[in-house]
Amino acid sequence: MQRFVRSAALAAAGVLVAGLAAGCGSSDDGDGDGDGGDGKHPSATAPEPKPKPDPSSTLPASLTTQKLDWGRCKAPEGGSAPGAEWQCSTLKVPLDYGKPDGGTIGIALIRARSTGKGDRIGSLLFNFGGPGGSGVSGLPSFADSYDALRERYDLVSFDPRGVAASEGVRCRDDAATRAAEKKVDLTPDTAAEEKAYFKDAKDFGAGCAKHSKNVVGHVSTDDAARDMDVLRQVLGDDKLHYFGVSYGTELGGTYAHLFPQRVGRLVFDAVVDPSADSIGHAENQARGFQRALDNYFTSRGQDPEAGSAKIQKLFERLDAKPMRTSGDRKLTESLAHTGVLVTLYSKQTWPALTRGLEDAEKGDGSALLQLADAYNERDASGRYSTQSHSQRAIACLDTKARTTPAEAKKRLDRFRDISPVFGEFLGWDTAGWCHQWPVAGLHDSPEVSAPGADPILVVGNTGDPATPYEGARKMADELGKDVGVHLTWKGEGHGAYGNGSDCVDDAIDTYLLDGRAPKDGKVCS
Repeated sequence: MQRFVRSAALAAAGVLVAGLAAGCGSSDDGDGDGDGGDGKHPSATAPEPKPKPDPSSTLPASLTTQKLDWGRCKAPEGGSAPGAEWQCSTLKVPLDYGKPDGGTIGIALIRARSTGKGDRIGSLLFNFGGPGGSGVSGLPSFADSYDALRERYDLVSFDPRGVAASEGVRCRDDAATRAAEKKVDLTPDTAAEEKAYFKDAKDFGAGCAKHSKNVVGHVSTDDAARDMDVLRQVLGDDKLHYFGVSYGTELGGTYAHLFPQRVGRLVFDAVVDPSADSIGHAENQARGFQRALDNYFTSRGQDPEAGSAKIQKLFERLDAKPMRTSGDRKLTESLAHTGVLVTLYSKQTWPALTRGLEDAEKGDGSALLQLADAYNERDASGRYSTQSHSQRAIACLDTKARTTPAEAKKRLDRFRDISPVFGEFLGWDTAGWCHQWPVAGLHDSPEVSAPGADPILVVGNTGDPATPYEGARKMADELGKDVGVHLTWKGEGHGAYGNGSDCVDDAIDTYLLDGRAPKDGKVCS
């Protein structure tokens, strides 16, 4: 299981999950209430920042003053082009910011111009998570949720370096991915399975080094944050206005740390805990997904402990013998883990979990396999996107941690205590994810302190499975006094904006459109 969250992958999964849910009923999130906050304009309350070196000051003018050639967007491979309101272009940035006069890399961009229904503020940049999510494909998918914001902003997103059209990292072909899916057990319980698990992890990293050797050492979150500041300048904005979701909150926090004087109106939703190292992230996700699963069982009037035990027994049966499906593939234990997990991202997809578990109890693994395929971005012909390749390359460059197999095994009991269903899955991942990775990592945890920055709105959802609620408060605290403004939604699912709470949506819209942040500590129920 990936250490960070692939929000953008859920755009693809959403269609399938919605279809499965529609087949067995739906469940709405509860609406919040509130007045949207009465905070002051950020620029009126922020202290005058102390001058500090601008990391972009050494860049050649040819990059910071480049003119973007916006034109009609091309259709992505296997997909269709977005509508005529969307324009695409490419931004040139240094491949290596340590050598700003050296070679460059192209960053794929997409935008929809402001509808002009209000005074234009500037551009609003989006990152929907991952790491490894494509903003070029993601923004058109989510754009309807941001109609109100488009009245005064150009909506802009991008494929971060190493992702999709921005020199996307590729580590193995589809045939190798299919073979690993069939043969590699992500919760190994024999010496032979452990050997195969870690050999596959090593081979994956070696493939990244072989096929993407020019970029695999230059795809860090720090690099992506610097790219965003070049984009800010080229778009003509004095300050960056930004909406980050999931991993996008870590990217936004990194930007704020590097460029506090350039912080405009920033929203962080579904917040990554910046204080956690790689082990802490895995524990957080184990805790968050187990909490969401417990909430699912409670909503059905079932005992969470008994429900989890039943899923564990299903996994044990699949480990011994994969289950038939309607096609020629089998549902393995590892695929079932993914199929269960993906339904916990939203309360509206809980009915899909019900159907998947009920069908599996009858000996049919088709529904859970479909869910896993959607999350893994596998199409009907057996082709996969490279998002997981980019995600792994970025995450392993960001983190110094290289947990050994022996260290992971020692922690398995703790992970099982945190989550009977997902603990072992995530515990093994702490060692497998970056096993013998070809590039050294950069940080223990990201630095997000941003003294002197304008206030940043940090939104936490108490039922978030993938970025548990506790991380939002920690992000607000680490951003610094008078910078992080914490907003709580008592809801379910990954992220808060657009998930059914008028209170949340009004608070965020008011902040982004009018510059008035809610009071720190505001709660939407």
